[in-house]
Amino acid sequence: MIIQQIYTGCLAQGTYYIQSGNEAVVIDPLREVQPYIAKANAEGATIKFVLETHFHADFVSGHLDLARQTGAQIVYGPTADTNFKAHIATDGEEFKVGELTIRALHTPGHTMESVCYLLLDKDGKQLALFSGDTLFIGDVGRPDLAQKASELSQDELAGLLFDSLRNKIMPLDNDVIIYPAHGAGSACGKNMSSETTDTLGNQKKYNYALRQNMTRDEFIAEVTHGLLPPPSYFPENVKMNKEGYGSIDGVISRGTQALLPDEFEQAANATGALILDTRHAQTFAKAFIPNSVNIGINGSFAPWVGALISDMQQPILLVTDEGREEEAVTRLARVGYDHAMGYLKGGIAAWIAAGKDVDDILSVTPGDIPDGAQIIDVRKINEFETAHVIDTENIPLDYINDSMAKLNKHDTYYVTCAGGYRSMIFNSVLRARGYKNLVDIDGGFNAINQSGKFKIVQQDI
Repeated sequence: MIIQQIYTGCLAQGTYYIQSGNEAVVIDPLREVQPYIAKANAEGATIKFVLETHFHADFVSGHLDLARQTGAQIVYGPTADTNFKAHIATDGEEFKVGELTIRALHTPGHTMESVCYLLLDKDGKQLALFSGDTLFIGDVGRPDLAQKASELSQDELAGLLFDSLRNKIMPLDNDVIIYPAHGAGSACGKNMSSETTDTLGNQKKYNYALRQNMTRDEFIAEVTHGLLPPPSYFPENVKMNKEGYGSIDGVISRGTQALLPDEFEQAANATGALILDTRHAQTFAKAFIPNSVNIGINGSFAPWVGALISDMQQPILLVTDEGREEEAVTRLARVGYDHAMGYLKGGIAAWIAAGKDVDDILSVTPGDIPDGAQIIDVRKINEFETAHVIDTENIPLDYINDSMAKLNKHDTYYVTCAGGYRSMIFNSVLRARGYKNLVDIDGGFNAINQSGKFKIVQQDI
């Protein structure tokens, strides 16, 4: 028997490969499916089922391409309605994979079709639960995402989630291993652990949502408290997962076209494409194509693309480090941004050699920040409240379009985040919109705190 968790840090997402004998299943695959096919081929197995725990909102699943290429059957939970051929499981239905049995447990609440998959050995012993977005390590799925589709309120969905946890999951054996679809960093919950697996018994002890003496009303109040608005791309990803999408092979082929500087410039002018620069923040700061936006690939690239680029049909031209073009296109496609048109061949060096204009953003260390400087902190509200420089204004990057009006284009602002990744995104977006006097703080709040130059306000714990 093989149980492999394939974890993707950028999305804080877990895909699962399970094999018994010469049969395998894949649960919640990412869009690029070749790694799963290669794994099965290497193990001498045939992928029999593609099991989906629900219609994912935070990424585009690879169920369609994986089924097309392997002949595997796509399985969704009860009430799911798709525009493609899929098996809609009934509550308690069982699927045989070699000597193993996988039982579908309908667990509505996060979404109405949410299902968990209970893995049983040949003797019927409960081994593992692939819990999707119903149960995380330290948290449960947010109940506000499926309100429109289900015509139920947030509180009504939370009530269903309470029932699912109490009636379907908590009665399982305590030594069952929980394999969730996400970990810390995902927007599908609010209090997820950095751990990506645990036993059910341990979760009953430490997960606030599984308290034995918790009432239904208490659960609803706690699960719905403090939920931030979901990223704008979530509904579009759900739509793609339900209705279908083009093959990722075509997306990658289009997006990895090498464009010389003149071709790149002509394409940008002709299409109004967004120039997305995926290099490291400090490398970007030294020289970049005017009006380009920096979202570094060495970070939470796809979620920030989804949060900040509102139009998923937006044509995109890429500036990347050499050899990372296909990676950038693939990671865009994971969240449904399928309209990359190509990349700058030779990178920024080729652009400069061709005599094209470049821009730059001043970046300073904390020691170079003058006394009385206006400091903008673009971290999330909870990060800011935990600790921040006194008299600093919090303008979270998540809400840049709503809060940029707070800034005067003629004033100078020093911009910080935790380590410098988000502040450069913020600076590049506003620079493209005409804010010329933003200064980046290299190393972010971590460097500020270590410098000892500024008075830090810390939250009492």
